[in-house]
Amino acid sequence: MTAAVEQHAAPTPTPRDAATKRSVSPKRLVPPKPLASPPNPKSPPTLRVNEIFLSIQGESTHAGLPCTFVRLTGCHLRCHYCDTAYAFHEGDRITLDDIIARVKGFYLPKEPPRLVSPAPQSPTRLVEITGGEPLLQPNVHPLMTRLCDLGFTVLIETSGACDIGTCDPRVHRIMDLKTPGSGESHRNHWPNIEELNERDEVKFVLTSRGDYEWARAVIEKHSLAARVAAVLMSAVQETPAGADVAGVPPGRGLPLRDLAHWILDDHLPVRLQTQLHKLIWDPAARGV
Repeated sequence: MTAAVEQHAAPTPTPRDAATKRSVSPKRLVPPKPLASPPNPKSPPTLRVNEIFLSIQGESTHAGLPCTFVRLTGCHLRCHYCDTAYAFHEGDRITLDDIIARVKGFYLPKEPPRLVSPAPQSPTRLVEITGGEPLLQPNVHPLMTRLCDLGFTVLIETSGACDIGTCDPRVHRIMDLKTPGSGESHRNHWPNIEELNERDEVKFVLTSRGDYEWARAVIEKHSLAARVAAVLMSAVQETPAGADVAGVPPGRGLPLRDLAHWILDDHLPVRLQTQLHKLIWDPAARGV
């Protein structure tokens, strides 16, 4: 961002001024910068947060488990089927201390009944950082490290468009490689493949047979099934008229049965998954 220029007479520049002056480039399209925290070093670190809630994990190898979700604001991609577009801009800046306090609040033991020993703290201490694109905000890294230090199992769901190599090694990275049907496959950051390990998972969201064949080729080329804990395949949901939840025109989508047959026919070493939370609650509901 360039500063406004005063129209009054300016003082004669000194050699130091000339050395430090920055040139201004013509306006051009560039990727969005990370959503940085306020520059005041005395201010506590913050993140822009869209929502924090406790729900049932609907995807990944942790599907079905209670999980606290921290959804961050902001995304530089615009996938055709995005179902969380409300996270592009909505959100409030919250300190890391307050975020952690809210996460911990979901896991405090409830008041035990009389004559019964106090219940232990919940054994399912699962937290997922999601978005938007959570890796756009640098302070997500100290948040994840602090949660790991507290004994939480931390997942981060991220696109394949951001560098995952800076994440705490204890974090389980679920990387969503963008297929051609997303409209954003050209944004995949392919060096991420070399960063993946046995704790991570790779996810493909498919809109068509073409997407399936593209994903199959990527899996084979990079030996993904041997590299990560799981390769996940999801089908964009078919949407009835008047319920355009998936961000695609009504009636379009990929039937789950078709995807299942393709996986079986090819003996593909992947895990077919649904969005379990959308089967439990209204697909358009937030905070679930």
